[in-house]
Amino acid sequence: MTLVWLIIIPFLGAVFAWISARWSSRWPRWIAVSALTVDLAIALNLWVQYPGALAYAGRGPWIADFSYPWMPQLGIGFHLAMDGLSLLMVLLTVSLGIASVICSWTEIQERLGFFHFNLMAVLTGIIGVFLAVDLILFYFFWELMLVPMYFLIAVWGHENRAHAAIKFFIFTQLGGLLMLLAILGLYFVHGAGTGAYSFDYFELLNTPMTPVTSMWLMLGFFVAFAVKLPAVPFHPWLPDAHTEAPTAGSVILAGLLLKTGAYGFLRFVLPFFPESVEAFAPTAMILAVAGILYGAFLAFAQTDLKRLVAYTSVSHLGFVLLGVFDRNELGLQGAVMQMICHGFSTGALFILVGSLQERIQTRDMNRMGGLWSTAPTMGGIGLFFALASLGLPGLGNFVGEFLVLLGTYEKSVYITALAVVGLVLAAVYSLSMILWAFQGPKAEDWRIPDLSIRETALMGVMIAILIWLGLFPQPVLNTAAETLKYLPNYTVTAHTATPVQEGERDSVARETGIVPITGLKSPAFLPLGSSK
Repeated sequence: MTLVWLIIIPFLGAVFAWISARWSSRWPRWIAVSALTVDLAIALNLWVQYPGALAYAGRGPWIADFSYPWMPQLGIGFHLAMDGLSLLMVLLTVSLGIASVICSWTEIQERLGFFHFNLMAVLTGIIGVFLAVDLILFYFFWELMLVPMYFLIAVWGHENRAHAAIKFFIFTQLGGLLMLLAILGLYFVHGAGTGAYSFDYFELLNTPMTPVTSMWLMLGFFVAFAVKLPAVPFHPWLPDAHTEAPTAGSVILAGLLLKTGAYGFLRFVLPFFPESVEAFAPTAMILAVAGILYGAFLAFAQTDLKRLVAYTSVSHLGFVLLGVFDRNELGLQGAVMQMICHGFSTGALFILVGSLQERIQTRDMNRMGGLWSTAPTMGGIGLFFALASLGLPGLGNFVGEFLVLLGTYEKSVYITALAVVGLVLAAVYSLSMILWAFQGPKAEDWRIPDLSIRETALMGVMIAILIWLGLFPQPVLNTAAETLKYLPNYTVTAHTATPVQEGERDSVARETGIVPITGLKSPAFLPLGSSK
């Protein structure tokens, strides 16, 4: 029930936070923080019990599993599972969820109960996305993220919040509908080929299909995840949503919702459609580089500080898409590291922008300048996260981007060279942001309070995490290693597989907890208990 509690606790926190607002304005905040802290403790306990590669000794890639029949006549089950990748994503979710509540402590003063209900509901949906291994259940949680995030933007957003919320809803809803069609297509193709109709992840891994069918289904998943990532040209919703959302909404959008798209590529697209991914990879890598360069150029052109940070996400997550479609160990490790580090660095930048907007009531950098003299702690912390964002060696973002570039170099020198240009441009817009906002001549004679103890403590924790990820990334890489190692090799084409001898199969299964199938160009692995 551990995985179930990871979902139930934030949902109960959402309900109690909403109810408690009628008695005290403090209770919703404290209930939200407490529920997420409990979730964080559970996830950390799982990480301690299953540290890195040792987690999988004798267990296969999956370290926790919960399954309950939901609608068995339709092949739908309430099936949750956790491996190293989903464990890291859950840890990221609850950590940034706590940061979101803390950063909105003084910003949100109206409808506190409903605000924290929506905030916790979004986090519940995100955790469900990272744990669901039944595709209908996955789609349910995918859509669950959409509605509360719409309300966060539409109710507590800034000047053009209605336009931004509707744009966000339309783009993500259309992407979700394409994914639903692809899920149903995979369901019927699998049933026609095997005689067993199921939405279970492990059943669908080995679905026999023609190359044309595989490509169309893969594109359905790809577009849905590319919209959420977002990849160029599916990104237009993101700058408006980021700019108009409240600070907590921007942190969740940048740090978590975008990562669900990257997670979808790793969890579903790569293992379900390996041949189609192989054919489509050059196009995806070109889109990734286009996003890296386009996002960087647009970021440099902004005068709205929050919109500038929003466009940096388009650029940085281009590295994630690039690493995913490198389809090698280095690129995949870099993609995971970049997902985590981008969550903390860009989330922290949005928190700083939100704190600054609270103080001066503007995001226009033309009205800033010289703020370091009146708020030196804010300026120094802003410089740190700007350096983290541009990939300074010694910080976590550098590890992620460097591994992605190493993986890409094995595939294409030219694409690698273009991606490196994105790093140069990142230095330009990141340092320019600090120059325009905190250095240079004062556009207006601002006298603002520096960061409070609460804000400084929050920033200090996020700084420590990025330094730790930069200097000691191996625990994180080890945690995801087994999942990433087998992702490209999960799918087994039935007519090319030659089963091993029964005695040899049983011996390997007893020793490792993994059922091997030989006779392939590369080894494939299936969890014990799989019907395949």
